[in-house]
Amino acid sequence: MSTPAVRAGVVTVVLVNYKGADDTITALKAFDDVDWPVDRLELVVVDNDSGDGSSERIRAAVPGALVVDSGSNTGFAGGCNLGVAHATGEYVAFLNNDARPGEGWVRAAVEVLEQDATIGSVASKVLDWDGNLIDYVDGSLTWFGMGYKREVEKPDTGAWDTAKDVLFGTGAALFVRTELYREVGGFDERFFMFYEDVDLGWRLNLLGHRVRYVPGSVAYHKHHVTMKKFGNFRESYLLERNALLAMYKNYDDESLARALPAAMALAVRRSVARTGVDATTLDLQRSPGGDDVGTVEIPKMALTGPYAIDYFVEQLPSLLVTRRELQGKRRRSDRELFPLFRETIEPAYGQPAYLAAHEVLLEAFGIVEHFTARHRILVVTGEPLLERMAGPAIRAWEIAKALAPDHDVRLVSTAGAKRTSPDFSVEYAAGTGLKEPTGWADVIIFQGFLLETAPWLKGSGKVIVADIYDPMHLEQLEQARDLGPDGRQNAIDVTTHALNEQLRRADFLLCASDKQRDFWLGQLAGQGRISPAVYDEDANLDNLLAVVPFGIEDSAPVQRQHGIKGTVPGIGPDDKVILWGGGIYNWFDPLTLIRAVDRLKDRHPEVRLFFLGLKHPNPGVPKMRVAWETQELSRELGLTGRHVFFNEGWVPYEERADFLLDADVGVSTHFQHVETAFSFRTRILDYLWASLPIVATEGDTFGALIREHGLGRTVPAQDVEALEAALEEMLFDEPAAAAARAAVADYAATFGWSRVLSPLVEFCRTPRRAADLAVPVGVTGQPRARDRGPKRSVRADVALARDYLRAGGVSEVSRRAWGRVTRVTGRG
Repeated sequence: MSTPAVRAGVVTVVLVNYKGADDTITALKAFDDVDWPVDRLELVVVDNDSGDGSSERIRAAVPGALVVDSGSNTGFAGGCNLGVAHATGEYVAFLNNDARPGEGWVRAAVEVLEQDATIGSVASKVLDWDGNLIDYVDGSLTWFGMGYKREVEKPDTGAWDTAKDVLFGTGAALFVRTELYREVGGFDERFFMFYEDVDLGWRLNLLGHRVRYVPGSVAYHKHHVTMKKFGNFRESYLLERNALLAMYKNYDDESLARALPAAMALAVRRSVARTGVDATTLDLQRSPGGDDVGTVEIPKMALTGPYAIDYFVEQLPSLLVTRRELQGKRRRSDRELFPLFRETIEPAYGQPAYLAAHEVLLEAFGIVEHFTARHRILVVTGEPLLERMAGPAIRAWEIAKALAPDHDVRLVSTAGAKRTSPDFSVEYAAGTGLKEPTGWADVIIFQGFLLETAPWLKGSGKVIVADIYDPMHLEQLEQARDLGPDGRQNAIDVTTHALNEQLRRADFLLCASDKQRDFWLGQLAGQGRISPAVYDEDANLDNLLAVVPFGIEDSAPVQRQHGIKGTVPGIGPDDKVILWGGGIYNWFDPLTLIRAVDRLKDRHPEVRLFFLGLKHPNPGVPKMRVAWETQELSRELGLTGRHVFFNEGWVPYEERADFLLDADVGVSTHFQHVETAFSFRTRILDYLWASLPIVATEGDTFGALIREHGLGRTVPAQDVEALEAALEEMLFDEPAAAAARAAVADYAATFGWSRVLSPLVEFCRTPRRAADLAVPVGVTGQPRARDRGPKRSVRADVALARDYLRAGGVSEVSRRAWGRVTRVTGRG
């Protein structure tokens, strides 16, 4: 039959009947008292070949209900799926035929579904028939796949009247968005009955759809009326086998490898322990006798575990297909879902022999440490993690520090690591050495060229966060000027290709400002990532790209000793210090600053300009032409050592406050080009931290912030006179400088690391695959064409090597060759 069109705002209630017409009619008639418009309610009953006249009786008693004859007993799962095949409602609700709805059962559930698109299913509160005892208020799951209700038969005291996310609802009273139910395949009919609701909720969760317990949606249930028709051993058999099915489908590879063998062993032991049969009957070490008898009489209950395993093996061919498809669409990790399992290590049964087996299996397979572990997060930077660190390394360090309280965190540098932290591990790894840490991680956060050095991540199911706060391809327009035409073009091509690969693969991306976000959204659109799946989940696209600026320490800086005044020869305790807070790169304009200081010194001989660092801590980042030109201009004007001072090294990260607090004003000057427009000057963050008035060239993100918040003064690019006047005002006009300092101090809290990293911290609490990447091609329509980057030939590589040789000698050739895939450029 064709799938009927969905009617907005309509709820279809599906009940499955098997030789229970009286209960079913009672349930249907209870809808007369439900607070929901009749024209938005559809009742569908599936009769599972009762053969006792149930269909006719139900039609006669409730003419408004659609009764569908299944033609065979397809179980609860098959009956529900058949009912949904006839449903026209936007929402489908499942109600056991031995249950009845409360007055607000429908309305409370639909209100939640309408308010929050991330919720795919509502789990109702279910009480016993009289409304005194609990049937369901939460779903729990053991590590061996058995779903259970820990609160069942407890008095309803009101302690469970708070809405919360759950792993699964009970099929006795459950709501699901109809189209979503059909999309994920509905209840798995291999289950027949029992745990099909566990499997559905588990599946929805790992696919990224929340299941929400709504206590205002109440139903009442007689509980297990159906199974009283059969023996307890049949129920146990169904529970045992369906637990194995659910595990195999829904666990990720690592969890399955640990849990499945132990669960199968435990299923056998459970069957033996519950019946007290002698499991050593066939042991050769037993006293001889009875070997001529080929049969052993044992209770049917003792066969439930072995028979369940046999059924599981029988279903494996189809389960393999299901698992591959489901795991390929996974959006949430097992570690994210484990808290929803509640008390996952509980043994569930109390027999001593069973408990002994449970304990030894926990230890043998490492169950406890795996199922109680926190998220494992790997942070990777291409910058060295040393005493002296540049911006990207600092950012990676602060990210690791922010995530460590809630997760197991490893910080890896592909360029060297000597720092240590008591809160997370700090390591060096490169090339194939990255396989172990990337294999360990649930979430990988990186900057730069990781996808090029660890290409296996592109096709993996890992949750990947790309930190693209530094638009490196724009940076290369200036940085690569010294490489010759071919070298410069290749640097831009390689960097652009690497960024495009990140944009295609990342599940979540970080940028530094709203202006950058607009820029990256355009590039993401060009890569096909602005897809219906992403947009429908969050129309603002915050689910894909978040603004996470560079930050500053939350605590105020403390000066332990003077770093500049009275320490640097030529700079006295009372001199006025202008601080250049980082390296000197081709996109900056220190030359105009030198000329402004040369003019200013004539009226204010106490002016001193201090460049905080010339040599980048990453040996892979070369000293740039503009740095040499700056030193030459200062020398030619007679300023070096008198009014202009260069720190040849790089200030240790932990000592930078000693220098910052010796400054009177912070400065940042740059040329006007596209890199400027989308840059985020990390050095200015340190000025904010130290409450320094700021003088900067206008045109970038911080230029607008400085003007808007009164943080100092901005000047046109390459305007010596304007720069001189601004510096003079911030150094010598005390009321103006004091006002700027106060504004900076107030505004600095905006950039505290704990605040700016909050989008990333929140994402890592519930990490998930991107909506478009978790769905196969054809479902979202997202293009998956893979640009393999600039095509290279041996001749082109030889020519490029020649250009590198001219630019920097033999060491430059080897550095650039490795840098094509590993180097991360960064501004200080």
